[in-house]
Amino acid sequence: MTTLALDIHELVKDFGTTRAVDHVTLSLQPGEVLGFLGPNGAGKSTTLKLALGLLRPTSGSVSLLGHPTGSAEARANVAYVPGDVSLWPQLTGADTLTLLASLHGSTDVAYTKELVERFELDTRKRLRAYSKGNRQKVALIGAFAARAPLLLLDEPTAGLDPLMERVFRECIVEARDRGQAIMLSSHMLSEVEHLCSRVAMIRSGKLFTVADVAQLQSRIGVEFDVIGDAGDLRSIAGVAGVAAAEPLPDGVRVRVVGSPTAFLGALAAANVTAVHGREASLEEIFLSFYDESSQQ
Repeated sequence: MTTLALDIHELVKDFGTTRAVDHVTLSLQPGEVLGFLGPNGAGKSTTLKLALGLLRPTSGSVSLLGHPTGSAEARANVAYVPGDVSLWPQLTGADTLTLLASLHGSTDVAYTKELVERFELDTRKRLRAYSKGNRQKVALIGAFAARAPLLLLDEPTAGLDPLMERVFRECIVEARDRGQAIMLSSHMLSEVEHLCSRVAMIRSGKLFTVADVAQLQSRIGVEFDVIGDAGDLRSIAGVAGVAAAEPLPDGVRVRVVGSPTAFLGALAAANVTAVHGREASLEEIFLSFYDESSQQ
């Protein structure tokens, strides 16, 4: 049986009378990229810090590769990148990467050099002269070069330009293909959609959805723009499986959930001139589930 890269069970964290993390249970398999979504203040960063052992939980447990969080074994198996990197301003980029490698205990020197080139980082400069994006590059290079079995990334592309975001996505895919597990907290839903097969959504410290992206899309349904005869289109809007319909200047926009058999049969019998289908984006999925959770 494969050991979980990350195993969070009934995790609770209180700050005085405020509950920041509320009975969160979540796991991550080796070779999996999990998107961790939620608005500011939802509990994402606190959960990651609890997983790292930077905060002590009020109750519950966390293990990394079978080792309790905070242990030497757990620290050796994880690399972390926060969204606002704070490093040593007097050191050069090269010195910082050397220090990060010594703190972690291991690094791939050849891969470090490769990443420095790919991220176009001038390692001769001192960190005080670096922009936010360049400080972020240093942290990302150090994390990827460590080859840690588990990567915990909290808004890791903050400050990166689009070209460097593409390099980041390539590195994530390479890490996944090597069998590394990645937990990616991000506000960039397009980034999560392209990299993650599964997402966890958190609101007010509570997980309200953990599912495959494909499963979530099937629950939201597929949107179709149907162009054709107005009378026929009114009948299409009422068939089984059509969850919503709104008029268009020359047709109707419908959302079909579940089996599309009845909908496709109605299309075949109607005077339709064009049909355009589109799956829900991760942003639409997130907003739909977030709205549902806020009403519970």
